[in-house]
Amino acid sequence: MSNPDALLVEIATMVESEHSNQMPLTVVVPGAVITGRLAPESLWHERVAEVLTASDHLKPFAALFSPPAAHDADDTVGDTPRTARPTHLHLHVARILQGSYALPHTGGMYRIAIADVSSWTVGDLSYTDQ
Repeated sequence: MSNPDALLVEIATMVESEHSNQMPLTVVVPGAVITGRLAPESLWHERVAEVLTASDHLKPFAALFSPPAAHDADDTVGDTPRTARPTHLHLHVARILQGSYALPHTGGMYRIAIADVSSWTVGDLSYTDQ
């Protein structure tokens, strides 16, 4: 959506300020429905860095995600919170819903531009694997 939904931006802002990762959210973006928990950007960066660090092949990329303030001027610096409105949603334990399946089954980490969200709902949609 070229004009991001103000309510969705407010939800993302609240998640950032509260440092909560418990907000379940499902979004529709071009070509996909993604469901998971909205996380603060700093937590999302931390989790991605942990996954990359654990991989022998991907370990060098972990530095790009930790600490996020070193790579993005809009992030927090020290204890000073960011002032810019979020432009991206950071979902963890997230899955792409495809028919009756969800990929990956265990959940992944997704960064989604708010401007690309065409619709959304509060809640983590379930799926069946039968």
